[in-house]
Amino acid sequence: MMAMMKRDGVTVWIVSLSSVFAASIAIVFLIGFFSDKANVNGFGPFNSSYEAEFDIPTVELVTTAARTRDGESRAVISSEFSSKLKPTVRVRISHPHTCRRQNSKLEQGLAVARAAIRKAASNRNVSLIMKNSDVISTAIYRNAGAFYQSYMEMERRFKVYVYKEGELPIVHDGPCKDIYSSEGRFIHEMEHGNNRFRTTNAKAAHVYFMPFSVTWMVKYLYKPKTYNVTPLKEFVSDYVRLISRKHPFWNKTQGADHFMLTCHDWGPHASSGNAFLYNTSIRVLCNANSSEGFDPRKDVSLPEIHLYGGNVNPKLLSPPPSNISRLYLAFFAGGLHGSIRPILLKHWKGRDQDLHIYEYLPKDQDYYNSMLKSKFCLCPSGYEVASPRIVEAIYAECIPVILSDHYVLPFSDVLNWDTFSMHIDILEIPRLKEILIAVSEDKYLRLKEGLRAVRRHFVLNRPAKRFDMFHMILHSVWLRRLNLRVG
Repeated sequence: MMAMMKRDGVTVWIVSLSSVFAASIAIVFLIGFFSDKANVNGFGPFNSSYEAEFDIPTVELVTTAARTRDGESRAVISSEFSSKLKPTVRVRISHPHTCRRQNSKLEQGLAVARAAIRKAASNRNVSLIMKNSDVISTAIYRNAGAFYQSYMEMERRFKVYVYKEGELPIVHDGPCKDIYSSEGRFIHEMEHGNNRFRTTNAKAAHVYFMPFSVTWMVKYLYKPKTYNVTPLKEFVSDYVRLISRKHPFWNKTQGADHFMLTCHDWGPHASSGNAFLYNTSIRVLCNANSSEGFDPRKDVSLPEIHLYGGNVNPKLLSPPPSNISRLYLAFFAGGLHGSIRPILLKHWKGRDQDLHIYEYLPKDQDYYNSMLKSKFCLCPSGYEVASPRIVEAIYAECIPVILSDHYVLPFSDVLNWDTFSMHIDILEIPRLKEILIAVSEDKYLRLKEGLRAVRRHFVLNRPAKRFDMFHMILHSVWLRRLNLRVG
């Protein structure tokens, strides 16, 4: 089917694995990061007395979905992570002694990293971390000490192998100048950036990156207006067949230490081309919908950024100083996509002079100027849960108001979104103005301080810089790799 397949001469089919072999694959996920209510550390009970029971306890990310009034599950937001410690389950493999020695070395390094993170997580009595010229404002994190230690361990140890298989344009490339820019920019940085994480020694890697672009699949393989995603699924299926036939790494864990990344809405559909990729591998997705198969215990929520011409709009680079008051209480302009926006516009379009709510922005108004003049920027989901408005609101220092069901927010395993955004239940949209007016001036200023502190985590630099979005994506993958023990 694909040019890359013809080039390698591979036309094999993988036989379905037996239930016995499949049962040997097990992942224990990170303990619910950062739940203040669940434990004193916020990064999971690293000070746990369970250490006597389990030789190397890891962290498991366990989510408890919030419920709406009628009992339906809604977005799993960062404040809803809880903690639980479980024993690590190994993935046992049969390979030569040299391979086992390499695995043992990798696992020993990860064990040291876990221990260091546990130790750092126990100290919560800090308001500012200043180490090695790094300045970390602790307010925006679930546990700043644990995050900083984990980030340092990632920089010290984490290695990513990028598969060379596949041909341009669908593999080794991606969009860098549109609404799916975060997809292409990550692929380019991983392939061509001068970062410390990529390794050409596949045996020394902790994770394996499959650098195909779902956005380019849609561009080159999809037949417009058919809504037939089969070509995308077939491409992904063929790619997994190829790498699993040529290399031993996929079969070693059935893809548990592999990851893909895409910002296209159809990314989840494409990933279903291989059952293990969908259910076992790490999927980094903008469309992080927990009601459509996104599993925050293993998958990563990717921020959506619209880079017109490849750059952030200049108006968002320097938002007005905090001492300048904003004219509007809230702002939104966007099409009637999905089920939430019609509710918003039904109640508030043209009904209140303090709430500037539009379906189509008037010709005499500028979109970004309106954001910069507003205290709150409404971010309702459209057809899919993610929206570039959230990152644009962060840039504009306009408090993001999340109006979404089932959206797992980016980096919510480490970031405390309650410190720089608001989440309003869909059922509360009729009370929107009442809720926003009730926000005290002190709280509003604290939320703005949080936006200034968190901004660097949502910036795509070229070249990448420490703590920016590229590194935060890698850190999210790193956290999930800490779950898996191969031995």
